[in-house]
Amino acid sequence: MTKEPDKTTVGIDAEYLSGHRFPYQEDMSLVEDVDLMAATPGQDINWLEDVELLVEDGLPAVFDRYSNSFLKLYFDIPEGRENEIARKVLIKHLQSGNSYGIQLKQKHCKFPQPELGSWVEGSRIVGDDWHAPVLEGWQPPAH
Repeated sequence: MTKEPDKTTVGIDAEYLSGHRFPYQEDMSLVEDVDLMAATPGQDINWLEDVELLVEDGLPAVFDRYSNSFLKLYFDIPEGRENEIARKVLIKHLQSGNSYGIQLKQKHCKFPQPELGSWVEGSRIVGDDWHAPVLEGWQPPAH
């Protein structure tokens, strides 16, 4: 039996995609040690400057552009550190491989690249053996 998706959902958040919350969504101490400069590809922090703390469904959140979803935060954020904490949570999410977009790389990546992006040194390479998916029983139309 195929379960129909929830069609009342307006936005998609990370916990909807994964089916659970991640510990760093609930405990700021789990992201305090994230070194933004060390985790930034090519030491170019400019892309992170665009990452800001947002609000989604009345909760603080950071947008994960790799999965087009919000990562909601369930802890108090000290005033003046909003964007820093949002950036640290996003980096932790990406480095952990928990971003749904990163999880899709194994199957859908068409060219070789680090699975966890350049945020994790020594990340395994995926996409070096991509094959177009084939729908079972499908035949191309005769022309």
